[in-house]
Amino acid sequence: MSKLSLRQDWTIQEIEDLFSLPLIDLLFRAQSIHRQCFPNNAIQLSTLLSIKTGACPEDCAYCPQSGHYNTKIQKHELLDIEAVKTAAIAAKAKSATRFCMGAAWRSPPQAVFKQLLMLVKIIKALDLETCMTLGMLNLSQAQQLSEAGLDYYNHNLDTSPEYYARIITTRHYEDRLKTLEYVRAAGIKVCCGGIIGMGESREDRIHFLQQLANLPQHPQSVPINRLIPIKGTPLALSPTLDPLEFVRVIAVAPLLMPKSVIRLAAGRETMGDELQTLCFFAGVNSIFYGEVLLTAKNPKLEFDQNLFKRLGIQALN
Repeated sequence: MSKLSLRQDWTIQEIEDLFSLPLIDLLFRAQSIHRQCFPNNAIQLSTLLSIKTGACPEDCAYCPQSGHYNTKIQKHELLDIEAVKTAAIAAKAKSATRFCMGAAWRSPPQAVFKQLLMLVKIIKALDLETCMTLGMLNLSQAQQLSEAGLDYYNHNLDTSPEYYARIITTRHYEDRLKTLEYVRAAGIKVCCGGIIGMGESREDRIHFLQQLANLPQHPQSVPINRLIPIKGTPLALSPTLDPLEFVRVIAVAPLLMPKSVIRLAAGRETMGDELQTLCFFAGVNSIFYGEVLLTAKNPKLEFDQNLFKRLGIQALN
């Protein structure tokens, strides 16, 4: 196997073999690949803002924003342009280089689409990379977002095709793949990953990574989330996944997708410094930076800054 080959034909057996490696060997291989493709000891910082919160018609079992569950989150309609711009300016002042905007929709309503396009243009004018996650898109919407200057579109696969129906019933796996197809066709970079620890098996985790790695083009950004069990959701009482199994998922990702940025996304607030350090060694070189991720807690800025200082990690400019 060529270390830097960009393949879209990974077999289940090949990925199983990677998962079965002694953890230290797996980490060594992941770090070795990472160092060939990215700067050492450097991390990209993104900030995520919920621009429209709650009342989503989807029934994603992990999500407190679903209208199907009583999670007592504070709902709000689409934020006005000045509020979003203010948040983006603050994020840039704290060293974020990408500003991500999330909205709890099945797909973006046409009535507010012009406002969404305006947000992209305004954030780009601040010299920040832009990312949005708005639900499912059609090709025309993807093209308009591209023309407005959107850099990344986030649309996660969440889990394996086989386990998907246990987590979401209001849309199909193929719907997600179709949105990714439209995003690629429009020339927008793809941000696509999933959530680990939702009760899935290792086999599901292997199939999930295979789906990502065998897309027509590897996602430029791969967010790996650790489930945050939220009271009121069906996954509120999910057992905690073995942290070292989570690290294995992180470490296999760069071996399958060596030039993709691996982002440690939701769930960092419950991770100790040691677990996060293992994830960085396994190939993570991007995080969400800021004290709130949509509606969930995230480590305080000073905690992250202190950890980076102790590890000798520098933020990418």
